[in-house]
Amino acid sequence: MTLGRASQQSGLADPISRFCGDVLAPNSIFVFLHEHRDRLFPDGLFADLFAQVGRRSVPPSVVATVMVLQRLEGLSDREAVDRFTFDARWRYAAGVGDWDTGRVGFVHTVLVDMRERLRRSPRPDRIFEVALAAARQAGLLGRRRVLDSTPLYDAVATMDTITLLRSAIRGLLTAAGRDLAAELRSLLTSGDDYTSTAKPVVDWDDKTAREAVIDSRARDGYALLAALDGREELPAPVAEAMTLLATVLGQDLETGDDGRLRIARKVAADRVISTVDPQARHGHKTQHHGFDGYKAHLAIDPDSEIITATQVTAGNTGDAAAAPNLITDLTSAPADDCDTTPAGDPAVYGDSAYGAGEVLALLHHAEIDIKTKVQAPVAPGGKFTKDQFTVNLDNATVTCPNQVTTTIRPITGHDRHAGQADFGAACTDCPLRPQCTTAKTGRHITISRWETHLAAARTRQTDPAWKADYQATRPKVERKIAHLMRRRHGGRHARMRGLHRVAADFTLLAAATNLARLAALGLTHQLQGWALT
Repeated sequence: MTLGRASQQSGLADPISRFCGDVLAPNSIFVFLHEHRDRLFPDGLFADLFAQVGRRSVPPSVVATVMVLQRLEGLSDREAVDRFTFDARWRYAAGVGDWDTGRVGFVHTVLVDMRERLRRSPRPDRIFEVALAAARQAGLLGRRRVLDSTPLYDAVATMDTITLLRSAIRGLLTAAGRDLAAELRSLLTSGDDYTSTAKPVVDWDDKTAREAVIDSRARDGYALLAALDGREELPAPVAEAMTLLATVLGQDLETGDDGRLRIARKVAADRVISTVDPQARHGHKTQHHGFDGYKAHLAIDPDSEIITATQVTAGNTGDAAAAPNLITDLTSAPADDCDTTPAGDPAVYGDSAYGAGEVLALLHHAEIDIKTKVQAPVAPGGKFTKDQFTVNLDNATVTCPNQVTTTIRPITGHDRHAGQADFGAACTDCPLRPQCTTAKTGRHITISRWETHLAAARTRQTDPAWKADYQATRPKVERKIAHLMRRRHGGRHARMRGLHRVAADFTLLAAATNLARLAALGLTHQLQGWALT
């Protein structure tokens, strides 16, 4: 398929342009796209996605416009094409014009194809990039960033252990092909043909019957893995299905004293929750709020409320792990871009999820003002917390509330801990022991590798001026997240399956939200470039 190009005729005389030009607000997203669509994402921007010969595609500038409006309104592909066909505002934004002279519509698979072409390209997020570049050229991006994350519920059903196991075996048999599948099926001993998605018909309230089903299906899985182990040049789908089956068997099952395979009384740290979307995970936004799926991370400029970066991770990934990728525009400004770097001291705001030592160290070394909260130390049962001990890193000592001082013992080979202070025998006759510890070996104080940064951050966040700035700036990201999540389809609930597709879809949502924000701010293109009217 070769690149299709939109008509460059103005279309001012057609009834759609006259009607929409008269009744739509000047800062409407429809007016903004109508006036600047060809400059934001011209057809040539997508030339690398198409071949040199073949039938012409729907003009990519039209498709990109539909994709942006689709994400803003939370529509499915079929609904978006239907809206483009019959809604005058959408046709006006896409520059199509009159129904008698322009393309009436296209099939919904055009949107599917464009997303896949973008995903496989070297620049999958180009629509987000051009919107951000326009905001930067207009001087809307300062050097402050506010970070936060929000859950994205997956688009599949979470599976229990027996459903996971049967689905993984069925997937391997399907990927194996006819000849290899026939060989593998001869190894099955449970009597299950794995063609149905329904659970085996047994009395699930009967513990013995339940355990027999799990044991027999698990042995089928191990038999398949043993038969394929060591074989060379297995097709990629078979190898992937083997890996998934091995993961499911290893995460949920254990061998009992009687040699039977049972569901383990534990939860694997990185448990696969669905064979349909193996990258989705259990996650916790708060201690009491769990979810299944992914976690969307974003950074915004608090002054213009433009989204400057996005990232999607598995649901069980901590916020601190995504922070470095969200602030690369502050930590690694290109050397040849010094003249366009906005004035002002850089600063990063975030809740206590971003108050990890590694994030604080990154901000400190990049000379970025740290406006991220750090959790206060806690201790079980209301005992003395760590901040009630005096930690002297210069002398490598720790003094307890009873004024007993001990030396910090270095810890090697640990990613997060640099040392530990053991009070040991000093706790035996200590009058404050009931308030400090119930451990038989006495109280231990662990010293983080980033102890200096953590201590400085805890002191800094007690300053009233720091608190006032934080409270005035940090909530802005919550409002932006509300804008992103307000649609059920494609907002809080992911429309795609798989980490890369969900991430691309979320970035497109961020791009659409940015374009709507630029329209509301009155961005326009003048001779010198993008600027606010």
